[in-house]
Amino acid sequence: MLLEQICEPKDLKALSLEQLESLAGEIRQFLIEKLSATGGHLAPNLGVVELTLAMHYLYDSPKDKFIFDVGHQSYVHKMLTGRMDRFDTLRQYKGLCGFVKRSESEHDVWEAGHSSTSLSAAIGMAMARDLKGEDHKVVAVIGDGALTGGMALEALNHIGHEKRKLIVVLNDNEMSIAPNVGAIHNYLGKIRSDKTYKKAKDELQYLLNRIPAIGGKLAKTAERVKDSLKYMVVSGVLFEEFGLTYLGPVDGHDLQKLEEAFLQANNVNGPVLLHVLTTKGKGYKPAEADSHTWHGISPYKIESGQVLKAVGPPMYTQVFSEALIELAEQDDRIVAVTPAMPGGSGLIKFAERFPGRMIDVGIAEQHAATMSAALAMEGLKPVFAVYSTFLQRAYDQVVHDICRQNLNVVFAIDRAGFVGPDGETHHGVFDIPFLRHVPNLVLMMPKDENELRHMMKTALSYDDGPIAVRYPRVSGTGVDIDATMAPIPIGTWDVIREGESAVIVAVGPMLQVAEEAAELLKRDGLSIRIINARFIKPLDESMLLQLANEGQRVVVLEEGAQHGGLGSAVLEFYSERDIHDMAVRIIGIPDEFIEHGSIKEQRRDAGLTGERVAAELIKLMPRQHKSVSTQ
Repeated sequence: MLLEQICEPKDLKALSLEQLESLAGEIRQFLIEKLSATGGHLAPNLGVVELTLAMHYLYDSPKDKFIFDVGHQSYVHKMLTGRMDRFDTLRQYKGLCGFVKRSESEHDVWEAGHSSTSLSAAIGMAMARDLKGEDHKVVAVIGDGALTGGMALEALNHIGHEKRKLIVVLNDNEMSIAPNVGAIHNYLGKIRSDKTYKKAKDELQYLLNRIPAIGGKLAKTAERVKDSLKYMVVSGVLFEEFGLTYLGPVDGHDLQKLEEAFLQANNVNGPVLLHVLTTKGKGYKPAEADSHTWHGISPYKIESGQVLKAVGPPMYTQVFSEALIELAEQDDRIVAVTPAMPGGSGLIKFAERFPGRMIDVGIAEQHAATMSAALAMEGLKPVFAVYSTFLQRAYDQVVHDICRQNLNVVFAIDRAGFVGPDGETHHGVFDIPFLRHVPNLVLMMPKDENELRHMMKTALSYDDGPIAVRYPRVSGTGVDIDATMAPIPIGTWDVIREGESAVIVAVGPMLQVAEEAAELLKRDGLSIRIINARFIKPLDESMLLQLANEGQRVVVLEEGAQHGGLGSAVLEFYSERDIHDMAVRIIGIPDEFIEHGSIKEQRRDAGLTGERVAAELIKLMPRQHKSVSTQ
């Protein structure tokens, strides 16, 4: 097998194009087999096999810089750069990362788990190269979806202004948007990138300008004719107007055409956009037929394409989806807004039921937030469904356009807390600190799937400003579901377990960890009260004052950044009221990025375990309890 001979990119240089085509087939088979066991981003990687091969065949990584937007299409790149033997550990604890990771390889020069960053990185690296007097290529690979991100358009604008030599590969896997312009367009692409042509064109312009009286007019006329022709036949005119030379479209699965296109791009002394057409899921029929489902997939059976899913309670995302549909049946003002995540956010069924009330803005979180503000201002009830990690991108709009104007926008914040295999770029662990201090905003989190339904009713019944409900990327607890949803009084907590020895104030899935700690300590005669802090903002002030009056010892437990989170809010509450004799400990995610693995492993690394909570409670106890075992 050819694949066994590839240990690093230079091993590709000795292969013929025919051998590269055979190698592409072996790579696809390798990915299909390995990901059937580990899961991962299958369809995106099957679509870029030939593209990645061509890049490594023609360029010299890591001297030449490859920048992958998002990075979930970098599996082939990882295989060709010496990491093939680690694919059994893909996205597993201490294993191979599912995204580009600088600590893994010198060939990984840029990390990203969020889209639309590659072009900014590319122009930065190109400028640094030129300022240092170096000579290497910079190649950025960006998808057609990521190109909708405002940051990508900002970078395109700057790239055209700087006119530095770099290549932007537009990986376009939406065949319908590619114009069929045929041979004329390909010919124009060639002559625009040909050095001899460009030199002749410049010399002609110079000569025309030197003709007395009429030379300038002739040059302007020639330029107008050229521009008119370009508008008629060149599909990449938008990129040309940004200042990039447009080449393509090119069949992204034809290695010879890819090679020719890259060689043309190398001849351009300035920025180039190479438009490459690929098929997502190429080479595996289930993935080709449903590239959305197979974008990021759980383990599956290769022969049938059957996805292996655990049987159990529904995911919180599904519960949110069903509750939203039920509430939208009762109120036609409810609309759903998503930034290109209708599937991940559970809005597919909502879109089928209410197609006119489903708004997918593409990868444009900032726009989604401000548009939601305007929808609310006009009397609608927008539900902005967004992953916690992606909400970070719209922070200014949340503060300035929604909360400052006190508008009735509902934030449905999915993937709150640890997310497992996607790792640190996708964890939803910062939204509590960056949201709870913003005026006018209510922030809540359910203890189980039934409470999530009631929180959805609470949010859509609330008329006094923005309100957010955050929920995790896990299955529910399996509790019974109430037939009717009812609002929860704003700012109220709930005691779910009585006890006198000490108190655990917990939120979301951490209530289960609190129960584990309470059971450990129960064996030694300690009774632990557990409070469901379902409202992170506003706090239940009366309950906090009650704890102070009792002189309780309190551990605040949260699956979010410890600095600035719920625990910090509790300490601030007591400090503002000059209550200084409270024994309060905070257990949250420490000041570090937690890598990929299972959620259980991530919680263990962060110290979010029953044993850790029990040990912290023991430290707060009077001296006679210090020797109590937590094993």
